[in-house]
Amino acid sequence: MGFLELERIHKSFGLDAARREVLTGITLSVEKGEFVAIVGYSGAGKTTLISIAAGLLEPDVGLVRLDGREVRQPGPERGVVFQNYSLLPWRTAYENVLLAVERVFPTWPAERHREHALGHLELVGLAAAKDKRPAELSGGMRQRVAVARALAMDPAVLLMDEPLSALDALTRANLQTEMERIFRHSRKTVLLITNDVDEAILLADRIIPLSAGPAATLGPEVTVNLGRPRDRRAINHDPSFKEIRNGVLDFLRGAGAPPKQAVERGLRGAGAPVEVPA
Repeated sequence: MGFLELERIHKSFGLDAARREVLTGITLSVEKGEFVAIVGYSGAGKTTLISIAAGLLEPDVGLVRLDGREVRQPGPERGVVFQNYSLLPWRTAYENVLLAVERVFPTWPAERHREHALGHLELVGLAAAKDKRPAELSGGMRQRVAVARALAMDPAVLLMDEPLSALDALTRANLQTEMERIFRHSRKTVLLITNDVDEAILLADRIIPLSAGPAATLGPEVTVNLGRPRDRRAINHDPSFKEIRNGVLDFLRGAGAPPKQAVERGLRGAGAPVEVPA
């Protein structure tokens, strides 16, 4: 039994004849301390999947368990990092993190709140920017504040919904490297949703592709048997890198490919669109 489990999840949207099945038969098990990445096309249902795991959506069929207990609503034991940062614009970076700490640990004294919040800003390399508001921060810095806030809540599981997809290529690459360091340090249980195969290889212990849908389902998992710490340039020359990458892409270009579509712009690999057969 895994630490986080999704069991036989089905989810549809719409009414009657217009009802569209988005996810079908999703079964997933994540071990404690494991970093698992779900990779798939844009529009495949990845955000729906992470929202169900977070308790923000209820499945039509199936259930979610955390540490053996069924969960049906959001809770602080599941921290979520969204694509759009979700920071309060009138609060500083420090105040955004502090607010979450105060809500989750209301019995702590003020000094402990302060030290905990500042410590997590330091972890993501933003101690010097603690007094800046989101509008004064770059996109990459805002996302690091969001990661610091989520980690400061000390969740049992961190759920990340394409957290770097809105960033430019250079910022995204730099932040991927930074996140590899952060999660190697924290050893949190993480479920990452991404459309970037190389990002998944850099960060995850295990990658599972999601078919394009409709009625998307999980494909065969691929273990990322690369040592840590991982250096982007070094792993590109590791023979295992190509094997892992091809294992994911073979499913996404074949059984998991969208029907009647020659090029899928929502799937990334090596920073470029991936061509898939019609």
